[in-house]
Amino acid sequence: MPTDPATPAGGGVCRLRLLVGYDGTEFSGWALQPGRRTVAGVLTDALTTVLREPVRLTVAGRTDAGVHASGQVAHLDVPRAALETRSIHGDPSTLVRRLAKLLPDDVRVKSVDEVSHDFDARFSALRRHYEYRLADAPWGPEPVSARTTADWPRPLDLDALNAASATLVGLNDFAAFCRFRPGSTTIRDLQRFSWHRAEDGVLVGRVSADAFCWSMVRSLVGAVATVAEGRRDVDWCAGLLRETERSAQVPVAQARGLCLIGVDYPPPDQWAARNATTRDLRDADEVTGGSGCCGG
Repeated sequence: MPTDPATPAGGGVCRLRLLVGYDGTEFSGWALQPGRRTVAGVLTDALTTVLREPVRLTVAGRTDAGVHASGQVAHLDVPRAALETRSIHGDPSTLVRRLAKLLPDDVRVKSVDEVSHDFDARFSALRRHYEYRLADAPWGPEPVSARTTADWPRPLDLDALNAASATLVGLNDFAAFCRFRPGSTTIRDLQRFSWHRAEDGVLVGRVSADAFCWSMVRSLVGAVATVAEGRRDVDWCAGLLRETERSAQVPVAQARGLCLIGVDYPPPDQWAARNATTRDLRDADEVTGGSGCCGG
């Protein structure tokens, strides 16, 4: 496949940005894994069929098995000629309907547009936003939303949940909340962590950060829920930030309650600068793909 950027006169390679949603229940996560059904695997097969070109996806945040997304972002590079077929007519947005006919019901590409080669779904990102749905009713989540809502065995106090969450916001070392990866940094800027109780009684948490390390969001939820059920106090939760390795006292909340709902990017003229900044902040292991998202 040619590697030169596409030109106004035609030819070369163009970069496409995808907005993706999926129900992660029956996927073994985002990343390609031999012999397993993954989001990247299903999308790669469908895109290869439509474009008649082998493709490689780069994603904003690689989610773990059972984690969902409504605002996942990915990019791929394809020869301009692959978009000039009679069915696509040079318009990447037509891929949405083409892919909808091929993809299973639990994954959808919601938009496709062409972007400059400065855009990188992962390194251009400013922050990722997650939502966590947690049912503390004695009967658990409503059956119609059970695939996307976790359950907690004891009642949770909303004020305590928010008080514990507030102590974790900021630029901190989240080693106590992350699975260990040799050479990876666990320093993250947690910009939002707050909760409200929805009309259906489910507790809904919003979590935003510049990036997340492996299992971080689900561990954050497990820690603050432990406070909200009365087994720990807020000071214990805040004290976890002084830990230098994964804490065995922090439970990991269920994957099914977690959903990646959005990724923020700067204006196009700042993509290249953001890429450089992010690569400087992340160590070699992460740059080469060793780090996933929070798994979330």
